[in-house]
Amino acid sequence: MVIEQSFDALGYHVVNLHYPSTEATVQQLLGYVDGAVAKCGDRRVNFVTHSMGGILARAWLADNRPKNMGRVVMLAPPNKGSEIVDALGDLSLYRFFTGPAGLQLGTGPEDLPHQLGPVDFELGVIAGSRTFNPVLCSLIQGDNDGKVSVASTMVQGMTDHIVLPVTHTWLMNNPLVIGQTVQFIEHGRFDRGMTTRDILHRFTVSVVE
Repeated sequence: MVIEQSFDALGYHVVNLHYPSTEATVQQLLGYVDGAVAKCGDRRVNFVTHSMGGILARAWLADNRPKNMGRVVMLAPPNKGSEIVDALGDLSLYRFFTGPAGLQLGTGPEDLPHQLGPVDFELGVIAGSRTFNPVLCSLIQGDNDGKVSVASTMVQGMTDHIVLPVTHTWLMNNPLVIGQTVQFIEHGRFDRGMTTRDILHRFTVSVVE
């Protein structure tokens, strides 16, 4: 994954959490986070999540906190749920591909995102505003990335929020997204003046050094 390689190039100890997202509920997946954090040892622990991973991180951090807690960046998280789940969740084919955890991500008050409450850690959220799927886009009100609306990515207590012209599925490979993620992890704020040139220079210097 490009974002993993980018942080690795900057000298970070990267733990890429793989979990069976379509085979269990969010609550059943929390143990995978335990294992990933344990691999960090005494290092400062930052979290970078994509999509449902943001909800998994919120659920885990509600009852756990690493000794050396760092910052969190969520990429296109359905923090207020996804309208796609509301619209398609009753379809057998959708349920098959999404699995139990995905079906917990509706926008209703009984759905998991709304049960987690505000965040109490340094959180930067990156939302996407571009989509190439007119069918899914039509199911979502307002600007969206084809899966999650910009408004739904927001959560009470977050530190910063930025919207970039990227789509949901490939958002984590976009140079601007990667650059802004590094920016927040290191400084606790996004840089709205950042350009692709700035990012390329940063990583070129890091590789040379």
